[in-house]
Amino acid sequence: MGEEHELAGALARDLQRIVKAAADSVAGAQSNELIDRVTGHLGVPLAQALVVTRVFEDWEHANIQAGVDAYLAEHGTVTDWFGIAGGQRGHEDLVGMLVAGRNHGLYELGAVDYRTAAIGPEAAADVVQLGLVGTVAPDGARVLIGVRGANPQYGQLQCRLEVLSGSRSAATAARDRIEQLMVEHDVLRGQVLAFGVSEHRGNELLTFLPRPTLDEGDVVLPEGVLDAVERHTIGIAEQGARLLAAGQHLKRGLLLHGPPGTGKTHTVRYLMGRLPGSTVVVLTGSAMRFVAKAATLARRLQPSVVVVEDVDLIAEDRSHHSGGGPLLFSLLDAMDGVGGDADVTFLLTTNRASQLEKALADRPGRVDLAVEIPLPDAAGRAALLELYSRGLNVTADLAPVVEATEGVTASFVKELLRRATLRAITARPEDPQVTIVDADLAEALAEMKDARGALTRSLLGSSDQERREPG
Repeated sequence: MGEEHELAGALARDLQRIVKAAADSVAGAQSNELIDRVTGHLGVPLAQALVVTRVFEDWEHANIQAGVDAYLAEHGTVTDWFGIAGGQRGHEDLVGMLVAGRNHGLYELGAVDYRTAAIGPEAAADVVQLGLVGTVAPDGARVLIGVRGANPQYGQLQCRLEVLSGSRSAATAARDRIEQLMVEHDVLRGQVLAFGVSEHRGNELLTFLPRPTLDEGDVVLPEGVLDAVERHTIGIAEQGARLLAAGQHLKRGLLLHGPPGTGKTHTVRYLMGRLPGSTVVVLTGSAMRFVAKAATLARRLQPSVVVVEDVDLIAEDRSHHSGGGPLLFSLLDAMDGVGGDADVTFLLTTNRASQLEKALADRPGRVDLAVEIPLPDAAGRAALLELYSRGLNVTADLAPVVEATEGVTASFVKELLRRATLRAITARPEDPQVTIVDADLAEALAEMKDARGALTRSLLGSSDQERREPG
């Protein structure tokens, strides 16, 4: 009886070994091609493969691709790009997928996944979302380069560059060279960029904006104001090398302040166009919280300009600091963190300089020039009327309009011309060229000055209160 029991036990154990061997054989067959592709190129078993990783923001994805492409151009492609199929790829990292493919057959050789990434305001490029490619390290050792894009829906908010090799030093050298090439081929350099917030989890986004092109005649400011602004921004940029040689710093902070609608943003747009070789990073609204990242990006991509519009809004939150909100102090810290020899301009605008004065005075040197953009005087209003009537046949006498618009903003004058143009088109639809007559301007001005238009005037920056308090 005992012998029969031992025999049954032995048979059971043999059966277990057979089942396990069969399962291992099936799993190995399922993942064989994927694992063979990896180990065959590296020349070592998967268990001996080492991986070095670098994590990047999602908006660096196109740069990762540019760096990898440049590296492959330098060192050649030994094994073409390939992908990984099967399983729950959104939840696994690259090594995890390979191990699960080897041990359980959950992943197998597949096609490369691609996505489209912006590389300019109207340009995009295909980038690898998930894929590997075989090449060699600078010392000739075999390496696999893996690219993994962000997957916010799975909680993966960043891109990953991974290099596998049987030698850690080889993998590290390849990764470091790719990063050098990313800098050399940076698609963000020289662009106009804007930080924003995505709808998914509130993650940061970086979008490309077209660079504005404005002529000097498009900017109407009091005499000498634009010259001072250009000297502090464009002048320093043009003479940067000589200034550094003379022991002077390049980093500068410029604050444009004045009532709403006077042309601060318009002036900023003009400066963007006058600095075509500079990278511009724009922060507005909820994106203000990315000011530290914006400063880091500007330092990397210098010559550069960081534009922070309506900076007074970030000074209103006084929940943590007296005399300014936490975001304002983050901005000042970011400005301070950029070295003096960096060709970086911080260009700030505000409607209420009084909200910033104490914080800026307590931390001197962050802003080294404050320029008021005031309400236009009579000469300014006349110039604005001429500017915004380009392309129109104006027979109206503009002198009474200049006199009647004292205390209004540039935005008000622009809207006045549009309304007068609409009246002219409506009244004389048969005219081949739009002609503005006295009645068109008079009626449009009366409409805008009507008591019922008080809110409109306020929205155009021309409320009675603002005329009493121009600063």
